[in-house]
Amino acid sequence: MKIYADRFPTAARQLLTDLLVVAWVYVAIRGALWLHDLVQKLAVPGQKLEGAGSGLADNLGDAGSKIRRVPLVGDELTAPFQRAADAARGLADAGRDQQHLVDQLALALAVAVLIFPLGLVLFGWLPLRVRWMRRAGSAAKLAAGPAGRDLLALRALATQPLGRLTRIAPDVAEAWRRGDDETVDALAALELRQLGLRGRGR
Repeated sequence: MKIYADRFPTAARQLLTDLLVVAWVYVAIRGALWLHDLVQKLAVPGQKLEGAGSGLADNLGDAGSKIRRVPLVGDELTAPFQRAADAARGLADAGRDQQHLVDQLALALAVAVLIFPLGLVLFGWLPLRVRWMRRAGSAAKLAAGPAGRDLLALRALATQPLGRLTRIAPDVAEAWRRGDDETVDALAALELRQLGLRGRGR
């Protein structure tokens, strides 16, 4: 019995679900990056403050160095410039602190936005997807041999709706007990279709 991808609704739904999950993750990541970039704009005043403070401190420091060379009163005149330069450096430090705070806030908000959608994928969709892959893989292996087809047929008898079973044969259970190959193959194929696979007779 050959197994190949089903074109029936089960496989189509599985593919559609996978595509939706990929789109969901993509939108979540793009949204988190957009929020990160938006919050990062709050760091612009801090950047300007740092630049202005550093520039002012450098200029005041240069001016103080030149004034220090004035005979007799140079050291006294330098003190106000030094204090002003220290204050400017404090402004620059405040700008850097503000940028660091914004960076942390942007990262924290981006992670917070991602937690819920990625959590749904990791703890909701992914376990179901792995479980389906295992079931489909096991079913494909079973379908490779007569004993496996019998087991799949028995599972179909136990789980499939009666309407589907009676379409295979009026007395499908009796046909299965007789070991009718056509009935066994039809039941096995029915079970495989339930998993998004399709079986064909030998």
